[in-house]
Amino acid sequence: MSARLEVDLDSGVPVYEQVRAQVVAHVAAGRLRPGDRLPTIRALATDLGVAPGTVARAFRELEAAGVVVTRRRAGTVVAAGVVPADAAPRAAAVAYAEAARAAGLSPHEALDLVRGVLLAP
Repeated sequence: MSARLEVDLDSGVPVYEQVRAQVVAHVAAGRLRPGDRLPTIRALATDLGVAPGTVARAFRELEAAGVVVTRRRAGTVVAAGVVPADAAPRAAAVAYAEAARAAGLSPHEALDLVRGVLLAP
C-alpha cells in the first residue's frame, strides 16, 4: 500500500475509526485506487502497534461501506467503482485545511468543526 496510515493512541477517536477514516481519505484523494491491495490485518496491526482485532474491525466497516473487498488469496483491495472525490470538494477541503492550519487549529479541532457544520440543520 503506497498510502501511509498512522494512529494517535492518545486521541479520543477510537483507533479502528482512525484507520477506517484514513483509508477512506486516501481513496478520496486518489492515493489508493481500485485494485490497490491493503496490508494484511496482522501486518498492519504490527506496523501500527495495535491489536489485530482493531484493524479487523476497521476493515469490516470499510467492506460494509463498499470501500474495500476481501477475497481469499487476493487479500483486501480497494473496491472497483470507488472513485476519488470530485475536484471541487477536494479543492475546498484543501483550502479549509490550509485555513485551519493558519488559524492554529489542531487536526482534531479542525475535524470537530467540520463535523459540527455537517450535523447542523
